[in-house]
Amino acid sequence: MGSRAFGLATDGSDTDVRGVFLAPTALFWRFEKPPTHVEGPAPEQFSWELERFCSLALRANPNILECLHSPLVEHVDDTGRELLSLRGAFLSLRAHDTFARYALGQRKKLEADVRTHGAPRWKHAMHLLRLLTSARDLLRTGALTIGVGEQREPLLAVKRGEVSWEEVERRMVRLAAETDEAAVRSPLPPEPDHARVEDFLVRVRRTSALGDSAGDR
Repeated sequence: MGSRAFGLATDGSDTDVRGVFLAPTALFWRFEKPPTHVEGPAPEQFSWELERFCSLALRANPNILECLHSPLVEHVDDTGRELLSLRGAFLSLRAHDTFARYALGQRKKLEADVRTHGAPRWKHAMHLLRLLTSARDLLRTGALTIGVGEQREPLLAVKRGEVSWEEVERRMVRLAAETDEAAVRSPLPPEPDHARVEDFLVRVRRTSALGDSAGDR
């Protein structure tokens, strides 16, 4: 994830790795449930249990949807391949609200930095512009694109502080308006396909339970 997935990596960029794991079904039969997420083992690594990941994706959580659509996949098994094949089932007009709220929160932080320090954190400003562009294009096309493509150099110029805050603000306002306009005519459905995702999760849990039972015999 992060700059490497977005196509914005430079020599000093971290390698952010995100994953999804399946907790054995039998663990859910105990009073103490398995974790919904795990940090590590290495720095910049974080993983979600499958059900938690699907739940957040159905709510159009921006970070989760971007993880699900990352073009860089280091490891995937059969369950992971089926999850990836369901990417479209998670997309809906809910993304308009969740991406917009997330972007507004980030913009307020940038504005606070400008008031306090005279300038924003330019890396965060770059990523906010990227997020707004991604949201607009998702609502326009119905597909979530992670790589920034031809926008790489203009965005890196923002990161380097070569673009004025006033110009960055103008771009944010324009992108937010274009996102709102795109939502009106978006090809995305009003809601994600809950039934399809739940069917996948139930089948995976059942397969895990049967496998555990066979191993006990």
